[in-house]
Amino acid sequence: MELIDDLRAALGERAVSARALDLHARARDASHYLLIPEVTATAEDAAAVGRALAVATAHRRPVTFRAGGTSLSGQASGTGILLDTRQGFRRVEVLDDGARVRVQPGATVRTVNAHLARFGRALGPDPASEAACTVGGVIANNSSGMAAGTRFNSYRTLESLVIVLASGTVVDTAHPESLARLREDEPRLVSVLESLRDRVRNDPSTVAEIRARFSMKNTMGYEVEALCDFDDPVKILEHLLVGSEGTLGFVAEAVFTTVPVQQFAATGLLVLDSVETAAAALPALVATGAAALELMDATSLRVARRDPDAPAVIHGFEIDRHAAILVEYRADDETALSDLLVTGGAVLDALPAVVPTVLTSDGSARAALWKVRKGLYATVAGARPAGTTALLEDVVVPVENLADACRDLAALLEAHGYVDPVIFGHAKDGNLHFMVTEDTESPAAVARLAAFTEDLVDLVLSHGGNLKAEHGTGRAMAPFIERQYSPGVVSVMREIKQALDPSGVLNPGVVLTDDSRAHLRDLKPVDTVDAEVDRCVECGYCEPVCPSRDLTITPRQRIAVRRARTRAVAEGDHALVAELDEQYEYDGIDTCAADGMCATACPVKIDTGDLVKRLRQEGRGRLDKTVWRTTAEHWGATTRTAGALLDVAGRVPERLVTAPNSVARRALGADTVPLWSSDLPTGGTTRTRAAGGEGVGGPVAGIFLPSCQGAMFAPAGSRTGGVQEAVAHLCTAAGAGLLVPDGLDSLCCGTPWSSKGYDEGHRVMTEKVLSAVGAARDEARRLTGRDVPVVLDATSCTEGVAKVMEDALRAGDPRATDVVDAVAFVAEHVLPVLDIDDDRRVASITLHPTCSSVKGGLDTDLRTVASAIAREVHVPVDWGCCGFAGDRGMLHPELTASATAAEAAEVARIGSAEHASCNRACEIAMSRATGRTYRHVLEVAADVVIGEVPSGAPHVTS
Repeated sequence: MELIDDLRAALGERAVSARALDLHARARDASHYLLIPEVTATAEDAAAVGRALAVATAHRRPVTFRAGGTSLSGQASGTGILLDTRQGFRRVEVLDDGARVRVQPGATVRTVNAHLARFGRALGPDPASEAACTVGGVIANNSSGMAAGTRFNSYRTLESLVIVLASGTVVDTAHPESLARLREDEPRLVSVLESLRDRVRNDPSTVAEIRARFSMKNTMGYEVEALCDFDDPVKILEHLLVGSEGTLGFVAEAVFTTVPVQQFAATGLLVLDSVETAAAALPALVATGAAALELMDATSLRVARRDPDAPAVIHGFEIDRHAAILVEYRADDETALSDLLVTGGAVLDALPAVVPTVLTSDGSARAALWKVRKGLYATVAGARPAGTTALLEDVVVPVENLADACRDLAALLEAHGYVDPVIFGHAKDGNLHFMVTEDTESPAAVARLAAFTEDLVDLVLSHGGNLKAEHGTGRAMAPFIERQYSPGVVSVMREIKQALDPSGVLNPGVVLTDDSRAHLRDLKPVDTVDAEVDRCVECGYCEPVCPSRDLTITPRQRIAVRRARTRAVAEGDHALVAELDEQYEYDGIDTCAADGMCATACPVKIDTGDLVKRLRQEGRGRLDKTVWRTTAEHWGATTRTAGALLDVAGRVPERLVTAPNSVARRALGADTVPLWSSDLPTGGTTRTRAAGGEGVGGPVAGIFLPSCQGAMFAPAGSRTGGVQEAVAHLCTAAGAGLLVPDGLDSLCCGTPWSSKGYDEGHRVMTEKVLSAVGAARDEARRLTGRDVPVVLDATSCTEGVAKVMEDALRAGDPRATDVVDAVAFVAEHVLPVLDIDDDRRVASITLHPTCSSVKGGLDTDLRTVASAIAREVHVPVDWGCCGFAGDRGMLHPELTASATAAEAAEVARIGSAEHASCNRACEIAMSRATGRTYRHVLEVAADVVIGEVPSGAPHVTS
């Protein structure tokens, strides 16, 4: 196809794809629309974007810029070229001690704020989707959020942009000669902007209309306020790009002024008997100086209660028509906060609260309350009926009209037959979000949506509001631009579009349209596919934490392809089914780390790894299952053999290993035979022969189950041996005794079998672990008269054994017992009784948390140990799962290389004296990625606490 050939010539062969998997995986966003592109492409810089736009113009094909895909109004998908502008645009540069920040559009808001955190600053916009939404999307939608309002939104905090116009012209608005250059490169554009500026300003009624509309949140149409605010055509252009949703040009870089993070805050939840009562209370609450007032209706509260970690304040009463307002006060110091709380508390006490309203400054309690609000959309949408699509709208009215608007909106939803609609939003700004669910393939349902939308438009405008507050016009409200604005303002918007995109290739149908039914076309169907993932609303929150996001596909995309396949089966498109199946094997299954990090980011706790594990299991043949069951039965021999092979490989000439290794991988498959490389360690020491392998003397404090990773892989140069020996020495120094279960060398956490989908082998290993640990627990009871936990020295193994024990406890197995990671054990039982010589502490240490340490809540303990042994502790902002995933990093080293690239670059910039993690496989991955030696943090701790152990030192035994 000529279009694809020309794109490849412009961007490179690997940057362009027309594979069925890529088209369907990347088409979906968080909105209720679905358009499948002809081709997907990735641009690495502004020049590449310009070349792509030239190809699009030549072929008259639409271009949609795609970053985080969290947009809710249909502006992030299109039918022509879908241009990924996330992967190549993630640079963040902090300026002026955090007062300003230069950022590329692919960086998430959370990442930018993490870079700014040590300066006590943050971006002004604070959208609830900050974990996944990118700065490009924030600019494109003029995002605001919970506390930003109109004062700190993208438009107000923007300092400069680097823009790529549809013509390919690159404009750096910060350059001192930017206007002269723009006049030279785009004389007609400058002339149009100056003409429109003067026309608008010479009409007082137009100025008054624009000022009134933008006195509230407003993302309906273009930011024509720029024509009133700026004289310079460059500044007008710059601010017109804000909120333009990819229809006027591409933002390649932005500089923002940041806002101070007020360190003192108190948060509480005010529960009232109805949305109307809550809305009526808002003017008084706004007057108290509250930084945030977040409204949640009864349905929101019901869904929030399903989370086992939901704060206690939303329990303890029967939900009827109730509503809640999350109230937060912020200040620069304790005195100022105290004054706010006195004022706010008096108003809160006077309101008819259903339960007492408690304002807390406790960090964890505040985080729990905000978690309810920030995850609300996806959580509620995830609870929708199967086979329906969630449609989220957002509107704004003057705050004084909010109570009436809430009442009328609830009545309107009921009149149109929407059952259990959800109403929530940024009440301080009069900004309401509401969600309904529809069967988008039912003509009756679509007709209802059409009638409801017409009535909604009338309702909002009758209350003096705007039809879109912060989610962008998109496709959802594009047909109603002329209902909100006068013909003169609409004409100005159309002239802006024509001047900046004369060929009409930039996201056509978004913001402006001539199709009065555009909002009802291309509605997303939802096919029920897999029980593990059917609740997915395709919000994209999972994507930033996925190790394979830059290599193949993400959890959202894995689910999207499964849905596309199901649709193809139903339609009898066997060719598409076959193509998707073939491409999914590597992209969807082989390169999934199955690390569960997606579940930590997903508001509805979907672990796409569970789906992948099941698909792996379904793909296993009888011989494979037999082999892996046998390895479980003879695990001690397996680990000894693996260690011996690594020893041999490390001693012979490299070519004698790589050649047969390559042959074996070609013959048996890259997902079966690991790829050996010279940076792999040699074999480790059998666990029973290493220090601690027979236990540690002293009053028994735990049952030690060291990881078999130490038996397979030698430690990375620790003076006190590997982590097993480090734990033994630390516990000896602290007088904390450890028992070791019988048959230690044959035991494993079971993760190698569960992650690969070998259920039978996993059951075999589970039974061995339960029997051995159960017997050791009985012995500990005999010696101490109490239960002691199982202690593991690798976080992935801790997670694996914890899962074994959870399943056993659920099944009523009396052998189930508590599990603790060695890092937490040392933090609680060892460090408090040791006196660490400050002179022995290392100067600095960079930590790599693991996916298991994050899921297990170990990161605080990890920092505690690191802080005890190092003067400076660093955790890279760009930290992420390394993707090694046991042996997946050896089967597919490209996964680990991709997953660690950003972190490795940051590690090099930090330049610490020591580098540590808490899992041997992850340490291998990070050593490979960075060229630094990563060890277990407890190995570093043992070096600091104990010093060098004399050669031939006896093993520590019980």
